[in-house]
Amino acid sequence: MMSSKAFLQFSQGKCSTYTRQFQNYLRSSKCHRKQWTLEHISSVSTWSPFAAAFNTRPQRKLSLNLKLEKTGLFGIHELRDPTGFFLLKQGVEERVFRLLEEASSSTRNRKMVMVFDELSDTLCKVADMADFVRVAHQNKDVAQAAEETCVELASLVEQLNTNVALHQALQTVLTEGDKFPTDSVDQRVAELFMFDFQQSGIHLEDEKRKEFVKLNGNIHLLGTFFQRGSQKPVSIPKNKLPENLRHVFGVDGDNIMVSGLFSDHYSSMVREAAYRIFLSHDAHQADILKTLLTARYRLAKLVGFDTYSHRANKGTIINSPENIVEFLNLLSQELKPRAKIDFEDMLRLKQQEESTAKEIMPWDPPYLTAIGRQKRSTMSNMNSLPYFSLGCVMEGLNNLLQCLFAVSLQHVEMELGEAWNDDIYKLAVVHQTEGVLGYIYCDFFERYGKPNQDCHFTIQGGRRRDDGSYQHPVVVLQLSLPAARGSNIPTLLTPGNVDNLFHEFGHAMHSMLGRTRYQHVTGTRCSTDFAEVPSVLMEFFAAEPRVISTFARHYKTGEPMKKSDVKNLCDAKKIFAASDMQQQVFFSMLDQVYHGAHPLSGSTSDLLAQIQSQYCNIEYVPGTEWELRFGHLVGYGAKYYAYLVSRAVAAQVWHTCFKADPFNRFDIFPLFLSVKVSLFYVALHVFINMVISE
Repeated sequence: MMSSKAFLQFSQGKCSTYTRQFQNYLRSSKCHRKQWTLEHISSVSTWSPFAAAFNTRPQRKLSLNLKLEKTGLFGIHELRDPTGFFLLKQGVEERVFRLLEEASSSTRNRKMVMVFDELSDTLCKVADMADFVRVAHQNKDVAQAAEETCVELASLVEQLNTNVALHQALQTVLTEGDKFPTDSVDQRVAELFMFDFQQSGIHLEDEKRKEFVKLNGNIHLLGTFFQRGSQKPVSIPKNKLPENLRHVFGVDGDNIMVSGLFSDHYSSMVREAAYRIFLSHDAHQADILKTLLTARYRLAKLVGFDTYSHRANKGTIINSPENIVEFLNLLSQELKPRAKIDFEDMLRLKQQEESTAKEIMPWDPPYLTAIGRQKRSTMSNMNSLPYFSLGCVMEGLNNLLQCLFAVSLQHVEMELGEAWNDDIYKLAVVHQTEGVLGYIYCDFFERYGKPNQDCHFTIQGGRRRDDGSYQHPVVVLQLSLPAARGSNIPTLLTPGNVDNLFHEFGHAMHSMLGRTRYQHVTGTRCSTDFAEVPSVLMEFFAAEPRVISTFARHYKTGEPMKKSDVKNLCDAKKIFAASDMQQQVFFSMLDQVYHGAHPLSGSTSDLLAQIQSQYCNIEYVPGTEWELRFGHLVGYGAKYYAYLVSRAVAAQVWHTCFKADPFNRFDIFPLFLSVKVSLFYVALHVFINMVISE
């Protein structure tokens, strides 16, 4: 743990030893393979078949062979219909029973950690896949079957995590050694399995262990309900809204439907109306959130932690809520004067449209940020769109990955029934010497009922099988891009869309390239404040003019975007960066307060108002309850700060390895697995001396 004084000393350059050691490692021959320069990238002038595939939206393929048997989702034979989830769950339960017998058997014929990893893999291959299907599939019967599977397998996992006999078998191996030779990797993974046991209260008495399992099941259900509620539109009577604003929103009989914040609308009146309505009080959603937070606190106390945040952050880079709060407070102090300048600049922009404007309101920053970036750039978003067709961006990304990691993306035709919608692409990730590394399903286009968020889902983790073969990782990347407009105009991306695409591919490449022996630690299955490092690193490439220049070409003429326009476009991304980061600090601090000591000192909205007043330059708007729409409280509970730490580490990697030459090949992902202790200190150093200053 570091004190506040130590934090500040480090930021002033008095603890730079960690940074020098990290930089020396990055520059060492271990991670540096080959220098690549811009000349190694072939610019896109004519569309390759790969680019052309992405510039044409996939369509359902008709088969004239009436006897052709339909495969199941992800090629899983059982998933040709919803009942397949029951069959898969049944298969998991049977396999788990056999593995439990093997773990406790005196005739066990392989390492204990291999048994545990197969146990983990057996559960995760079905649970992770079902978790994706329940939110992505449009067929209600399929989604419901997937959700039921998630709930039942989550319960099974917690039963295993509180299985005394299984725990004792692992404990014996860790204390007395396995009867088969093991190495440091085996030992570390076994310790991580033991950590899961400890997190689940294996030391508790029987009744308390049962209580833990019940609480955990309730938490899973409450999280599902809360996420659903966070996306739910708000309906109000027409007469509650001025007549001149009604046409902007959806109409349902005598009611107006507000489905979002309309944060990019040019009218501040529309933005304000959407903000106040969409974030208005919802008693049911508020009860769900309160019950969820209370259940998490009770679970943490049950297994011996002071708060849920203590439990969630044990073993992470930052390690404790106390360090997290110090980290966030330090950032807040450094950001406030810079954010104040940002908001003053925003107010001047707002006054150009509304001369009587006196202050920036919470519904203003997204719109004004877009306006400021547009003014900084020599091209509007509308004018830049033709240079960023989906096929052109994917081709540029493919070229970059070939330079950085010697891998290429190859389009793969899917079998009938393999995908959950007709507009999905499937990619094979192929290494130039190792062959196929894994598969990426690209669910890129918006559609009715699809969550409006960009996500990476692990469907199957990579691992070394007992026979020596490697189980390929399978992931889904989910975006919300507009569909192609007719046959002549492909999907066109804004600069923000390009950033998001690169970010999600960072997650995907983490999964593909992190070829670990055990799936329990593969890819993004690492501490949350480290999992975002590869994805944030890819954002740096998306903001680099030398990278963008290799693929920014007009989809009709092939004309490249002018270098000056590319540079201005990239520079514009840094506009209002301090105010944006201040908002992330605010979200992170609110997350820590919610997952701190209970009972809370007030309602969730009372705490929101207090934290916003302390950590933001914009005041809270009475009557709004933004926290009820904060879906990340489910997936990132007590860990929302992780993005900030990951950004700091990614910045250090970028500046040390790639700023001079963004096409320089490094073994980045083995590096991520090797550098551990000094990362937290590097993170602070980067934030104070590099990220904020930029």
